[in-house]
Amino acid sequence: MPQNQKPQSANGAESMEAITVDIYDQTYHLRGHDPEYLRRLAEMVDTKMRAVASHGKTVDSLRVAVLAALNIADELATLEHATQSQGSLRTRAHSLAGLLDDVLSDERKIG
Repeated sequence: MPQNQKPQSANGAESMEAITVDIYDQTYHLRGHDPEYLRRLAEMVDTKMRAVASHGKTVDSLRVAVLAALNIADELATLEHATQSQGSLRTRAHSLAGLLDDVLSDERKIG
C-alpha cells in the first residue's frame, strides 16, 4: 500500500486507529484517522490545562478543563476574527484596485 494512503475497512471507509494519550495526568483512549494529529491535539490541551493550573489556585481538574477550554475558545474566536478581517481587507483592496483600473483606463482613453 502506498505510504500516503490510509488503510480501508471492508466497506471502503478509512479505518480508525486507536491511540492512548495522557492529558493532565489522566489517560484517554482515542480513535481517529490520524493518530499523530490526535497526539498533537492532546498535547495542546494538556499544555493549556497545565498553564491554566499554574496561574490559579484550583486543583479541581474539571474546573481547570473548563478554564482551558475557554482559553482555547478565545484563541479560536480571535483567529476567526482576524481571518474575517483579512477577508474584508482583501475584498476592499480588490474593489479599490478595480476602481483604480477604471480610472486609469478612462485616462488612457482621454489622453
